[in-house]
Amino acid sequence: MSEFAKRTVADADVAGKRVLVRVDFNVPLKDGEVVDDRRIREALPTIRHLLDGGASVILMSHLGRPDGKSNPKYSLCPVATRLAQLLGEPVLMAPDCVGPDVAAVAAALPARDLPLPASFRHSPDGVVTWSGRVMLLENVRFHAEEEANDPEFARQLASLGDLYVNDAFGTAHRAHASTVGVASYLPAYAGFLMEKEISTLGGALEAPERPFAAIIGGAKVSSKIGVLRNLLAKVDYLVVGGGMANTFLKARGLQVGKSLVEDNQLDLARQIESEAKGKLILPIDVVIAPAPQAGVQTRVVSVDAVPTDWMVLDVGPETVRSVVARLSSCRTVVWNGPVGYYELAEFAGGTRGIAEGLAGSQAKTIIGGGDLVAALETTGLADRMSFVSTGGGASLELLEGRVLPGVAALLNK
Repeated sequence: MSEFAKRTVADADVAGKRVLVRVDFNVPLKDGEVVDDRRIREALPTIRHLLDGGASVILMSHLGRPDGKSNPKYSLCPVATRLAQLLGEPVLMAPDCVGPDVAAVAAALPARDLPLPASFRHSPDGVVTWSGRVMLLENVRFHAEEEANDPEFARQLASLGDLYVNDAFGTAHRAHASTVGVASYLPAYAGFLMEKEISTLGGALEAPERPFAAIIGGAKVSSKIGVLRNLLAKVDYLVVGGGMANTFLKARGLQVGKSLVEDNQLDLARQIESEAKGKLILPIDVVIAPAPQAGVQTRVVSVDAVPTDWMVLDVGPETVRSVVARLSSCRTVVWNGPVGYYELAEFAGGTRGIAEGLAGSQAKTIIGGGDLVAALETTGLADRMSFVSTGGGASLELLEGRVLPGVAALLNK
């Protein structure tokens, strides 16, 4: 049985139940409004399934890093407003995630003309009575006990529902009260987004259609040692780009100028290349500049022609063509991390070029990592990939072969 085969909301009898759902509503806010609602929209299939099945839904999430203290800057009030618009029905915003007032209202769901405790009137609507079946709890990270996975705090959260659903893959690598602790007190199921994430990423690692390639970018080899080693044993091709490629190039004895390099990882880079046995694909040309600045002078040079006072900041056009050609026969491609300093247009061409090549390929393309997703969304290419993961750190740890606590806590098939 696969470790990724979990019971989902489709396996649960939810009629008449209060379902406590961990979602990932950690979305960007500006001037009190949600500016990117992708994560909210991703949770809608699970929420609607539960409502259609006759359940009441109590949602919990974190937002930002309030360090265990209540902070209006990180309130989920704007999220409740946006969720109600997307869902097409009212959403009650709770003043906290635990406490007697919250417990009393949760126990009364679904409610009809329910008189609300005064504490509930902190929300923008300021309602006095409530008729509805969806409640959003306030930021669970307003309590230090959340990240400490405190058993009593988890018990208080669990007491709000009859069963538990985790649909927050982006936090599945964290052993927190709302992602792991609650599952000790309630039957725990995967939401549809969670199931899609673990079956897609896990399936790619367990039984990929071949040829199977991985593209790993980002700044440092040290942050992705486990990923590189785990993937080497599984892939047919391993493309390394971004700042971490500089360390591999220097390990080959090449001059990389003022580029970001981890000198303490050179021996490891040589060892990984030796173990790769021809699977490893490194840049053959690069985009260089004196510094990573907008409007700076850039040049494209071979990897063996980098001046001592310049920096490697992107892969070059020949590398893009070579990578796209090499991967053109692949049936599965997993990609985590941009291959250049994508924040500046001058150094975003490599990431964009490889994405354009993959978008037109026959491969199942699986994209992970917040920076890469952001890079592809700015170019409109994210929607042309087969699957875009919502989990940055979680997807990385899964690629590394780690057991995700939030996934392990769910019921197996």
